[in-house]
Amino acid sequence: MSIPAVGFGTYLIADDAAPAAVSAALSCGYRHIDTASGYRNEAGVGEGIRLGLAAAGLARDALFVTTKLWPGNPAWGDAPKTGAQTLAECDASLKRLGLDHVDLYLIHAPCGGDQRLDQWRALLQLRDAGKARAVGVSNFNIGHLQEIKSAGLPMPDANQIELHPWSQKPELVAYMADHGIAPIAYSSLAPLSTWRSEPGQASAKTDQMRADGIVFAELARKYGVSEARLLLRWGVQNGYAVLPKSLNPARMVQNLDLFSFAIDDADFAQMAAMDRGDGVAWASGDPSR
Repeated sequence: MSIPAVGFGTYLIADDAAPAAVSAALSCGYRHIDTASGYRNEAGVGEGIRLGLAAAGLARDALFVTTKLWPGNPAWGDAPKTGAQTLAECDASLKRLGLDHVDLYLIHAPCGGDQRLDQWRALLQLRDAGKARAVGVSNFNIGHLQEIKSAGLPMPDANQIELHPWSQKPELVAYMADHGIAPIAYSSLAPLSTWRSEPGQASAKTDQMRADGIVFAELARKYGVSEARLLLRWGVQNGYAVLPKSLNPARMVQNLDLFSFAIDDADFAQMAAMDRGDGVAWASGDPSR
């Protein structure tokens, strides 16, 4: 499986805004679109895909599309999906997207309780049936991945997790590398001062994180790029696919331009020393992440 290095993330893009946003992203050159049933925008994303492909004269196979199963969460009174319900949920996502398959189908979080392995078995069936070219997970830690391995089941093709200089997860990333699981980074821009700064957008940033955020501004000035491009470059330079989101076409283009510069060894080492633990996105308790 080949995952385009820079994808267009659609988290927090409303369904009615998604057609224009996704179509614009395709016009700017994105060939990787990421959504989820939990984002409640699959219909709009699908419409944007159709508009964007038609405008660019592209075939469906030019595009890598990811969506995700919301597995349920008993802690919220949300019963975990069974294997049969997982199959039906994928069909519902495909119908909303207007596609006959996705390139990657993920379990959005490891909160499926005693149904977690049955959900994974269902994803393997979806891959075998051609409804997903590849299957994986999101927000799974080593223990969750080891559960799959211990059951004697094929390992995920990918794990989409929070990755940025403040949340580097070296042990998890190493385990994934050992087992051929591709890392996909979300919330790459969490260190930015503007990240989730609007009312109602939860963040678990610490005072220490806010204080050392100046480092990214200084490094961005050194390379003559925005802080966003610096952080996204950190991801792709580590070998991760990244998923920036913007509704501004000019910024969409900037976020794609990650290969005209490289972070030097000394600065890369400085950023490696900035790890602050598990993260600030999933830790915020946001139910759709």
